[in-house]
Amino acid sequence: MNAMPPRTGAQDCGPVTPLRQRGQHEVFCGLTSIIWLHRKVQDAFFLIVGSRTCAHLMQSAAGVMIFAEPRFGTAIIEERDLAGMADLHEELDRVVARLLARRPEIRMLVLVGSCPSEVIKLDLGKAAERLARLHAPATRVLHFSGSGIETTFTQGEDNFLAALARELPAAEAKAPPSLMVAGALPDVVEDQFRRIFDALGIGPVSFLPSRASSGLPPVGPATRVLLAQPYLGEAARALEARGATVLAAPFPLGEEGTTAWLRAAADAFGVAPGRFDAITRAGRRRAREAVGRHRAELEGRRVFLFPDSQLEPSIARFLAREAGAEIVEIGSPYLHRQHLAGEFALLPPGIPFSEGQDVDRQLDRCRAARPDLAVCGMGLANPLEAEGIATKWSIELVFTPVQGYEQAGDLAELFVRPLARRAVLKLGA
Repeated sequence: MNAMPPRTGAQDCGPVTPLRQRGQHEVFCGLTSIIWLHRKVQDAFFLIVGSRTCAHLMQSAAGVMIFAEPRFGTAIIEERDLAGMADLHEELDRVVARLLARRPEIRMLVLVGSCPSEVIKLDLGKAAERLARLHAPATRVLHFSGSGIETTFTQGEDNFLAALARELPAAEAKAPPSLMVAGALPDVVEDQFRRIFDALGIGPVSFLPSRASSGLPPVGPATRVLLAQPYLGEAARALEARGATVLAAPFPLGEEGTTAWLRAAADAFGVAPGRFDAITRAGRRRAREAVGRHRAELEGRRVFLFPDSQLEPSIARFLAREAGAEIVEIGSPYLHRQHLAGEFALLPPGIPFSEGQDVDRQLDRCRAARPDLAVCGMGLANPLEAEGIATKWSIELVFTPVQGYEQAGDLAELFVRPLARRAVLKLGA
């Protein structure tokens, strides 16, 4: 378990003040974001600077041996390093030099800190600056923190995108308006959205992170940003510091969220309402039909969402409004008022919200409520399953393509599967 400190800037969301909890957290740390980020940025290598414990975590989380997956690994800090018996900068330089000699195709090296600098006695920012000078221009070197002391698992992506935002080239002073979609999306989803934006006449459109580090998009005052994920607070601030404007919108989960998300971009670029409706009509219909095939299994089901991925408010909105589920409680590690305002405006009134986590108290509330389904981290799933409560792992919602019209039915099916599994187990008992 990770004892998480309060994060600055947490705010009330909507008309209801959330219950703020400051106890033990039960979440993956930010290192696990590497598992989907390394798949997205195809010429990057993510090098964790940490202990053997971190290496074992990544082995378990990814299901592969470290360095068996070609584009992430661990520079292990030994006891002699922590004791000050070795120069960590020299050790890291040797590891990086050996890695880049073996893998000359790497164009972006990302140093990921597994612990704060006070623990590992290494200033990763300075190390990244030094290594960037050594290996430029062939390889760009960035760094971010994935420390479990400081981050939840989705905040790893947030920190990476914030670091990337600071590296983006500046747009020309007289550049025309452009749209940037921030947040790692599966390639198939990115391609779908790009086709819709093209049909709407919106462009140029870029995605952050891009598939190749050589394709980093420019940013400036004419850049309009759509956040694809609700957990990108640091990335949004970094983009705003570069002059970009973040568009307010619900997130693209389900037909309703996707339509509102696309409409925010259409309004910003002056797309006529009639054209917007014509372009999105077929996608909206397919999404409603796909979700409708699962509504009978979800309608009236009582769902408790533990704080884990920061997707919880968006998932709750989708389940309540499109699938007919009853939301017992929404928990999220952090609530960002500005980014989630559109989601909270759509949620049914009276749903309890909690910001932060106190595992024991939330487990008590869940057990008292006896929901049909709990959306939670992997560490809570087995105990709840043993007590007769079906569970859905929050981390699946990050790994699985769920955004957009074409994935709306798949999103609904993710919540049907654990209910169907429990029904089969009961029949077989």
